[in-house]
Amino acid sequence: MQAIDTIQGIRSTVASLREGGNTIGFVPTMGALHEGHCSLIRLAKKHADEVIVSIYVNPAQFAPDDDFEEYPRTMETDLLKCDELGVSAVFAPSDDIIYADETFLTIKIDELNAYMDGHSRPGFFEGIVTVVNKLFNIITPDIAVFGQKDIQQFQILQQMVRAFNHDVELMMGPIIRANDGLALSSRNDYLNDEQRKTAPGLYRALSYLKEQIEDGVKSPDLLLDHQKNELKAKGFKIDYLNVFSMGRIAPVDELKAQSRYILAGAVYLGETRLIDNMILEITN
Repeated sequence: MQAIDTIQGIRSTVASLREGGNTIGFVPTMGALHEGHCSLIRLAKKHADEVIVSIYVNPAQFAPDDDFEEYPRTMETDLLKCDELGVSAVFAPSDDIIYADETFLTIKIDELNAYMDGHSRPGFFEGIVTVVNKLFNIITPDIAVFGQKDIQQFQILQQMVRAFNHDVELMMGPIIRANDGLALSSRNDYLNDEQRKTAPGLYRALSYLKEQIEDGVKSPDLLLDHQKNELKAKGFKIDYLNVFSMGRIAPVDELKAQSRYILAGAVYLGETRLIDNMILEITN
């Protein structure tokens, strides 16, 4: 497996990998790889002949008071995992490579980032769209795989692909969870022992809400309020907990039959922000 840190180098490698008609799968990451990332790499390998992984902690998606400097960086371990998984090459550029020139152009997102993480983290998705747009232009993959845990990101990137005519198919891998239900995340390492025991409460709240709603609750406001209070009593600080439309990612009050929605929550335990979601299938 090759580890490459230049645009010319990764483009040359991709061109070589494409020889003979091979397809290219791509998994963008910020490193600190865990089983969630590994599952995305395995999914990419099922649908493409060769797989490229990027490891890049993107400064453009961090606010000034975010954890950019503290974000875990485990490059040596990450490269070993990629090699074991049969990744063809890892693209690990520096900031100077990705953001080499003075910037005169920016990408603006309308509506899709008004709620959920977009509301809580201004500029977050603009930073993600900017770097993924660059990575797609550099690597030109046939498929790119992202995780459902970041479902708002996936929906926005789907729109980016359409808007900028990227010739790539996006695939969404399922959330990978610990045995107690906690969605795997690199930031879970920030939790102390007591917080780690409490953290699965978000998953349990979402599971209860999903069961009640799919059993026939059409106006979930009271259920949501009850679960927010339960979470607060356990020490969580609520960022959001709501049902959102699948297309426009906006809160919904009444659920319609034969429709799909996103049930999503973001909470804080101490300084650690946890996110999770489930897809609702409303049949009746």
